[in-house]
Amino acid sequence: VQLQASGGGLVQAGGSLRLSCAASGRTFSSYARGWFRQAPGKEREFVAAIGWSDTNTYYANAVKGRFAISKDNAKNTIYLQMNSLKPEDTAVYYCAANPRFTYYADDYYYWGQGTLVTVSS
Repeated sequence: VQLQASGGGLVQAGGSLRLSCAASGRTFSSYARGWFRQAPGKEREFVAAIGWSDTNTYYANAVKGRFAISKDNAKNTIYLQMNSLKPEDTAVYYCAANPRFTYYADDYYYWGQGTLVTVSS
């Protein structure tokens, strides 16, 4: 089972990026899929999540209104559209999957390798 995250890069403050996370090896038809991030010297934190069998979405307060999570069931892929990026959004972004939604990284069973997002001021 693999989760492959991509789409990170360097962007100026106010810019946009779209992250993708493709799953292979199994389908996550009943799993919640989410994004976490970890900045240097900080703990991994929840960013956003989406239910796989429903359309419920969840966001951290820090990104609400700027980020949007979506999914493509046919491609077994989730996306994170990040707009109005700020320097404090700089982090390695990880995608994850778990049988049930939770805000806590320790609860997630499957993880991707991470993609670096750097926002310059």
